[in-house]
Amino acid sequence: MTTIDHLPFAFKLFTALGCGLVGGVFFAFSTFVMNALARLQPREGIIAMQSINITAINPLFMVALFGTGLACLVIAIASLSKLHQLGAVYLLVGSLLYLVGTILVTIAFNVPLNDALAIAKPDTTEGANLWARYLTYWTLWNHVRTIAAFAAAALLTLALCKQTAP
Repeated sequence: MTTIDHLPFAFKLFTALGCGLVGGVFFAFSTFVMNALARLQPREGIIAMQSINITAINPLFMVALFGTGLACLVIAIASLSKLHQLGAVYLLVGSLLYLVGTILVTIAFNVPLNDALAIAKPDTTEGANLWARYLTYWTLWNHVRTIAAFAAAALLTLALCKQTAP
């Protein structure tokens, strides 16, 4: 193998798949879940999203989201000393895309919006106003997370293709 031999192929493959899996979850939200919630009355939309946000915090999704982030961190650090090797730049850029565009955006933008929605009172004018802003901004940042996760998956996959090329 001609690239970053100390990281097993399977580790990099599962990291790429993790990026794609998380990107797929975010893609679903960006393309139809948020649109469906926006069609509901504000009260119902708020209640539904509050429930989604509670159930999203579960071991399987957290491992997919943050376990992939941890794997990307390992790959990024390992790639730094191997940038001269075939595919290492793809590994570094892909990992950083996931870490910044998915993990950092989640923590800096989507989670605070979720926290604000968690305490919203669905039957109030303030709740309805918050819901309108939430739909716009949460979805915008979710698009960013979707694109970053898919781009990371693509770059990590390209690195694996370079690694296995004759």
